[in-house]
Amino acid sequence: MSQEFFGSTQKEILDESRSIVQKYMDLFIGKRDWLTLLRYELLTLLFSSMPGALGFALRRFFFRSLFRQVGQGTVFGRNLTLRHPHKIKLGRNCVLDDFVVLDAKGKSPEGIEIGDNVYIGRNTVLSCKDGSISIGDYSNIAGNCSLLSETQIKLGKYVFVAGHCYIVAGGNHRFDDLTKPIMFQPSISKGGVIIEDDVWLGAGCLILDGVTVGRGSVIAAGTILTQSVPEYSVVIGSRSVRRRDRREILEEP
Repeated sequence: MSQEFFGSTQKEILDESRSIVQKYMDLFIGKRDWLTLLRYELLTLLFSSMPGALGFALRRFFFRSLFRQVGQGTVFGRNLTLRHPHKIKLGRNCVLDDFVVLDAKGKSPEGIEIGDNVYIGRNTVLSCKDGSISIGDYSNIAGNCSLLSETQIKLGKYVFVAGHCYIVAGGNHRFDDLTKPIMFQPSISKGGVIIEDDVWLGAGCLILDGVTVGRGSVIAAGTILTQSVPEYSVVIGSRSVRRRDRREILEEP
């Protein structure tokens, strides 16, 4: 099967014309620059898993040079996974907990942008695949969440995402051709995911491509959203039950 059917990451891994070092630089560093590679390797080797207050202080000082931009007061937990960090912007007073993944790989120049006073919880993954992710000021993303973007994911200010949520922009495939495996059929994009200001996503929510969650909405734990939600809605089990502002009953989406 021709590699034209594979995603960009698989193409890079399977490309036999490149050496192992070139593949590593393309996937993790994002640049074929030996000085950038050396700095990345030294800093992650020496400080990434260092425990205690010393590791905390040294990462805060040295890791800044890996990113496009880091605001004052931002701190880094242990064992972060960083891919294409030169395409990642962090605001002031951000907190990245242990084992966070920030993956800005892909051809899009936008990458990942995180605003001021944002908390990213333990084991949470922010991953771009030729897409972009932006998170507004004062937002809080709890542990074990996954934000995966082939197009765009935009979170506004004061957004609270509880644990184990999954937000995916893109990643859909056609499946009408029975002669080809689904993974080889064309991708479908519905425009990404937009979550406006002051939204609360309960634990275990699944937000799919093409969804906009209006400002001030509350999405109950375990909800699967396949359609957009108007502002100030309360949604339980994919059913809008009332408006926060007028308390009226809404029809099912």
